[in-house]
Amino acid sequence: MNFDIITLFPKTIGAYTSESILGRAQKKKLISIGAHDLRPFSKDKHKKVDDTPYGGGPGMVMTVQPIDAAVRKIRKRRKEVRVILTAASGKQFTQQDAVRLSKYDQLIFICGRYEGIDARVEEHIADESLSIGDYVLTGGELPSMVMTDSIARLVPGVLGEAMSLKEESHSEPGVLEYPQYTKPEEYSMRDGLKKKKLIVPEILLSGNHAKIAEWRQDQSNKRSRH
Repeated sequence: MNFDIITLFPKTIGAYTSESILGRAQKKKLISIGAHDLRPFSKDKHKKVDDTPYGGGPGMVMTVQPIDAAVRKIRKRRKEVRVILTAASGKQFTQQDAVRLSKYDQLIFICGRYEGIDARVEEHIADESLSIGDYVLTGGELPSMVMTDSIARLVPGVLGEAMSLKEESHSEPGVLEYPQYTKPEEYSMRDGLKKKKLIVPEILLSGNHAKIAEWRQDQSNKRSRH
């Protein structure tokens, strides 16, 4: 699967995506993640990619021409491709979107900057606009990486354990994963002037897998109701 991110700051993408699971998946050629500098696609002699907004207003708006040129150049022929604009005004990204988008051969992310992007990009170039939350960021690079991370881990082979995908939080709408514990069984920590013992729930040490499954389901239900 190919992830292509159009940005004014391509170095910010590689710093994250070259490490850990995403880095290993790229080395195995399960996925590819490309960061594409928008400026070379501009026809402006100074390689400008923004201009003042029609009708007045603060800040600068990213222009349509370089974005259109970049998408046309990067789009792979004879592939299932989805073009996504990262925008605070877009639909909020969910685990269900990650599953849906993981079926494509190529995802192209357009990262916004400045005061916004010419509306014709959203209307005629992007297939959809997505946000990662009800807040505003300085640019679309972080949202593009969040979505890439979430989608890439669903590509077969990227994660070693298929069962972990099935049981984790948000694999079903509104359902959260049960709490996990590991060694040591007992851990002491200071709480003010007192020491507190933190103990792993006894049921997890019992070896009774049916009871453990029941406990996990109950804990998942409790978390999901909050």
